[in-house]
Amino acid sequence: MNILVVNSGSSSLKFTLFESASEKRLASGLVERIGTDSANMVYKRGDGGKRESAVSAPDHAAALSLVCEALTSADGGVLKSLSDVQAIGHRVLHGAEKFTESVLVTPAVMDEIRALVPFGPLHMPPNLGGIEACERIFPGVPNVAVFDTAFHSSMPPSAALYAIPEKFHSEFGFRKYGFHGTSHRFVTLAAAEYLGKKPEETNLVTCHLGNGSSLAAVKGGKVLDTTMGLTPLAGVVMGTRSGDIDPAVVLELVRKGMTADEIDTLLNKKSGLLGVGGIGSGDMRDIVSAAESGKAEAKLALDMWAHRIVLYIGGYFALLGGADAIVFTGGIGENAAVARDKILSRLACIGVDYDPEANATLRGPCTLSRPGSKTAAIVIPTDEELMIARDTAAVVAGKQS
Repeated sequence: MNILVVNSGSSSLKFTLFESASEKRLASGLVERIGTDSANMVYKRGDGGKRESAVSAPDHAAALSLVCEALTSADGGVLKSLSDVQAIGHRVLHGAEKFTESVLVTPAVMDEIRALVPFGPLHMPPNLGGIEACERIFPGVPNVAVFDTAFHSSMPPSAALYAIPEKFHSEFGFRKYGFHGTSHRFVTLAAAEYLGKKPEETNLVTCHLGNGSSLAAVKGGKVLDTTMGLTPLAGVVMGTRSGDIDPAVVLELVRKGMTADEIDTLLNKKSGLLGVGGIGSGDMRDIVSAAESGKAEAKLALDMWAHRIVLYIGGYFALLGGADAIVFTGGIGENAAVARDKILSRLACIGVDYDPEANATLRGPCTLSRPGSKTAAIVIPTDEELMIARDTAAVVAGKQS
């Protein structure tokens, strides 16, 4: 079965085509800067062939048409026709409490997803648009929605609910949902296999560290707690997001005349490493370089970032009653050795016997702790697209059985 995985963002459309039985990537790529005059497309074949070009992509439907043309092109295509796609899996940001697992898309499911747009006004409309475009271009082909919040639905009420009157949960759905769930789920399964354990026998602190970052406490293969909340703003310091902040700061900003939209932009797009680092960039590579060259603001940003992550790792380790491993994944978690060092060097108190040389030289999947370390520290590269493809295959097989 050929499965097309689609991830429609606010101004981009990422895609990967899998042959599900072998889990082989046939092609992948993205169309970025959709809706602008500088739209660009990257197309990569599984055999290493790659091309990049400026394109016209006024909307996500046009971007998907470009993807389909590339996949079936006589020059570099990997499909004879679009009928060779048997199923399509979609990343959907928010499932709230309605969707705790991946589902086959039906008209009723689409209506329920539309009702959740207020929970993710930036990402949910393009998620919906990607599904609608696929239904038009691939008539009769099953679409599967894979929710970024679903893996976190196992959190107990003591972790998921906010300490505000219950009516705000029952009437408005205000609670912690968590995000990056597809990544946390993938690395949980992969880490358990790497450690030679069954997922249900494995306790982990999974650290998805990128421009957006979140941690999860995973007990017996299920999420006990996670750092993001009602939205992806909560938790650790991120590239442009503040992470946890005293709610009274927001109230004071309102009293000083800022609007809700202005505060939203401040906390989501102008804070975090970007807001503190003083170099006009929230990219960890730039922050590390500036910190190493003596830029005080960049060093502070890096220290704040690591401080919050260590705080959560320690707290989650206690909640779990101990962990088999601390797992690093995501763009920073997999690649930024200097940033990881800021965390790993402070985990001896929870039994991590950290090996600086391994951290500096090894690439994942790998172990960053020494043999005999009471708590392992490991790097597991994430693969959200493969997780979506697996879910899509399982849902479609269930539908057909």
